[in-house]
Amino acid sequence: MEHDLKDRDFTVRKYSELLDAFKEAGYSFQRVEDFIQKPNAQVVVLRHDVDLRNWAAIRLAKLEASLGIKSTYYFRIGPQSYNPKIIKQIVDLGHEIGYHYEDLATCNGDIDKAIHSFEKNLTKIRYFYPVKTVCMHGSSGSPYDNRDLWNYYKLEDFSLICEPYISLDYNKVLYLSDTGRRWNGFKMSLRDNVKSSYNYNFYKTKDIIENIETLPKQILINAHPEQWTNYLPEWLFVKMFSIAHTFYKIHYRNPKIKG
Repeated sequence: MEHDLKDRDFTVRKYSELLDAFKEAGYSFQRVEDFIQKPNAQVVVLRHDVDLRNWAAIRLAKLEASLGIKSTYYFRIGPQSYNPKIIKQIVDLGHEIGYHYEDLATCNGDIDKAIHSFEKNLTKIRYFYPVKTVCMHGSSGSPYDNRDLWNYYKLEDFSLICEPYISLDYNKVLYLSDTGRRWNGFKMSLRDNVKSSYNYNFYKTKDIIENIETLPKQILINAHPEQWTNYLPEWLFVKMFSIAHTFYKIHYRNPKIKG
């Protein structure tokens, strides 16, 4: 079982190995809000979109805290993500909390309803933390891109300083996301991707570790907590879900929404 755990990707153990590798390579770690206000020269900005199975966020939050690392956790409002007890625990560990908004999708593209929903939900999250940054949820089943809200409003209107998808220059910051439980899932993702001059094509976590010396000095990693587990039944469930969801994206959803 120990050998199996060592060889499997997307385990908490493998995530710990990734963090250790960055530390050994001389990288520091910052939360999104800290990077925006005073970026370190050689840094990994750790972002976690808590889409599903909110309890998984605690595993990564505790691991990071034990390593002296602070990161950013974005929570949706739905019960699969939002949980006051879990949010409080993560705040107490020193991490940043933000709103993983999807209001334009849930309001079926109605801008007025969406901005009122956004403000209401942001206030709800701010009960636990003085939120300075927000990040859109992809809402992959919706034709509406939640980022379009900012075509009509400004982040500053809500005392916000950053939306990672639109506030960062990804020609200077390398973006790595584990969407689809692979590091090159951006090729199939409808919205979890950015415009960048970088052309890395990692698949497994070990690919990043083995090539860490070739990476730029500033990196933003989006690690979805529900993707990472040591527990084999849960790991297999997530693996099968990722395979099925990838098939759905390639053969049904993406052509339908783009077409």
